[in-house]
Amino acid sequence: MERLLVKEITQKIKNEELFEAVSYDYSFTIKINEYVPFVCAAVHDGHQFRKELWDSCLHSEYDRWYEEDPCTKEMVSNHPIVIAGLDSRFEYDLNRAPESAIYDDAWGKQLWKSPLPEQMKEKSLAKHNAFYEVVETLIHKLETKYKHCVVYDMHSYNWKRWDREVPTWNLGTSNVDNNRFGEDIEKWRLILERMPLPNNIKSTSKINDTFQGNGYFLKFISKRFKNTLVLATEIAKVYCDELEQVVYPEVVKAVKIYLDRMLKEHAKDFYDRHKS
Repeated sequence: MERLLVKEITQKIKNEELFEAVSYDYSFTIKINEYVPFVCAAVHDGHQFRKELWDSCLHSEYDRWYEEDPCTKEMVSNHPIVIAGLDSRFEYDLNRAPESAIYDDAWGKQLWKSPLPEQMKEKSLAKHNAFYEVVETLIHKLETKYKHCVVYDMHSYNWKRWDREVPTWNLGTSNVDNNRFGEDIEKWRLILERMPLPNNIKSTSKINDTFQGNGYFLKFISKRFKNTLVLATEIAKVYCDELEQVVYPEVVKAVKIYLDRMLKEHAKDFYDRHKS
């Protein structure tokens, strides 16, 4: 894996080079083993938290982990194109617009002992902007090359905080073209619903049940690229004990093995249906 400046990463994409890199400031990783018309993303996978922010933060390391999406990169790591955040959403949230990407409070609890200095915010937002510069270059390259593209936007959510039964998988589709991509969305939902999971975990899948797909990552791509479908895909944290901070590797592996095959099949079907 190379350590590259953003301008070096974008140039490699424009040149259609194959590479695996970490951004120069260690804020995200990108891997391109082959130029294909689909991308896997895990924008909330990161857990890094700048040391200069530690003393200012009121949330514990566990509080941060609880709201992040651990293992979401691992679930799709074998696919040809993968981009993932390394920093915690508590520093800046890649799934929020720049003006709201730095939290004042998080899930009802004040985040900072006192307001962050502007220079601290600017340092974080520079990383947010760099990530989206790469995303825009990447999707532009794939749409130019293939005309259509599908992005698997992987997330997780804390199912134990809900006071009703919630699905193992939720697809948020309120900000994509459902008339045009409805069949692709439903096929993806069915694939997730049929996923075999260990430990007697039932795989259920619904659309806009717990979340509606209002994230900035989806909106950013959808606004700029009309032929790219972003599938905001949330797995309930059945792959860990979210209260004890214990990950179940056998469940993560089961998801990964299934998606290694079925995600590629879905992407191929999407491309074959829309290329004409």
